[in-house]
Amino acid sequence: MNVSSAETWLHKVNPSLKLCALLVLCIVALFIHDLNYMMNVTIGVLLLFLCFTGHSMKRILLLSIPFCFIFISTSLAMILFGKGETLWFKWGLISITEESFIRGLLVGFRALFFAALGLTFSLTTRPVNLFYSLMQQVKLKPKYAYSFMAALRLIPIMMEEFQTIQNAMKVRGYEKGKGIRSVYFKMKAYSIPLLSGSIRRAHRIAIAMEAKRFTDTRDRTYYYEFGFSIKDHGFILYFIILLLAGFYLSVHFPLLPI
Repeated sequence: MNVSSAETWLHKVNPSLKLCALLVLCIVALFIHDLNYMMNVTIGVLLLFLCFTGHSMKRILLLSIPFCFIFISTSLAMILFGKGETLWFKWGLISITEESFIRGLLVGFRALFFAALGLTFSLTTRPVNLFYSLMQQVKLKPKYAYSFMAALRLIPIMMEEFQTIQNAMKVRGYEKGKGIRSVYFKMKAYSIPLLSGSIRRAHRIAIAMEAKRFTDTRDRTYYYEFGFSIKDHGFILYFIILLLAGFYLSVHFPLLPI
């Protein structure tokens, strides 16, 4: 999580519960075929994403640009080239029907729903907290959880090593070369040191984990302990109300008269 972001109540929800709840919501969204219902629940998730992730509106909008593009492209592809019986407009290959318009918006809002849920989870959940929670609540074996955490720690180390190699090649003048031979040389110059360094670090981490008895099946103690609180109940209650209210509004107060 970025240090400039503020911590909200979503950050304090149990990570395992948050992950399971959002996965269930994604499965539920796959079975929603009513456009008004899909729009209502998507708006509810977007409100959660915009107001309670703790990040500035500028950064949130910046992160939303790719998903807005996916929403527009997915919807237009279905709307302009879909099939249906009630024809609205036709010009060459473009054929817009009432059915294709509804299906296009449904697919677009479903994609936006998935994107908002994923961003909300990633912006409010620390990877370390997630793995600790999975070990304590889901009983994930420590050797797997700590292996994933060690892999995440290796990513910035590899980026720093890549930058070091790049700077060393610039000093020696190798970055100015062009052509296939130069590209092949650069690939070999980058890949071999990075790969060998990663193998050595992975071997040292494996030995350290085995020495600290991460393969032991006995109960372990944790420096960070995660449980359940009233915020977890509020998180679940929010989505239950969202699904029920979204269905009620789609029946009695539809956003689109379809």
